[in-house]
Amino acid sequence: MDKKIDLLATSLLFSGLPDTQLEKINAIAVSKRYQKGDAIFFEGEPGIGFFMVTRGKIKIFKTSFDGREQILHIFGPGEPFGEVPVFHGNPFPANAVALSDCETLFFPRSEFVDLITAHPSLALNMLAVLALRLRRFATQVENLSLKEVPGRLASYLQYLMDEQQSQVQVVLDIPKGQLASLLGTSSETLSRIFSKMSEEGLIRVEGKTIHILDSERLKDR
Repeated sequence: MDKKIDLLATSLLFSGLPDTQLEKINAIAVSKRYQKGDAIFFEGEPGIGFFMVTRGKIKIFKTSFDGREQILHIFGPGEPFGEVPVFHGNPFPANAVALSDCETLFFPRSEFVDLITAHPSLALNMLAVLALRLRRFATQVENLSLKEVPGRLASYLQYLMDEQQSQVQVVLDIPKGQLASLLGTSSETLSRIFSKMSEEGLIRVEGKTIHILDSERLKDR
């Protein structure tokens, strides 16, 4: 199988589709490469298509009037982003920037809409991904609005434990400065919370690796 088609077949959006449909999707996909820090799109730009990460990580964020950045999502290989404009045709609602050197596949809106019209199963897959994303976003909003920063960090570590299928240690998938933005706090505050959790015997920090020493108490934060 073609490498690009193999990536499509294992992605969140296109898994389970027959080879004939994957080949049609592959035919409209455009490979794009970005260096760390490159802008992929800006808030307000026309939503002429959507992307899927094939290598590296990207962040979706908004910037306040005073220049403060709030990260909304961080996506890695196999995850689509910027797909909402496919349905309503409005501009991109946030900014996207490469967190590392990365590669993406770009799907032009008009060609993709034609595929959805011809193959409704594609639309069902997209709805499933959007529903999953909505649940994740609702959890993030709840954490930011109802929990203090230690609780937000504990929730994120629990999310990594589930994602990485490990109850004893996790590896941070983004720099701590980016994690602070994702959790709606400052790097200094996040460092203090890591130190306090270490002193309390909840975790042990070794660079990007966080050893989980007491998962039950961590859940109660």
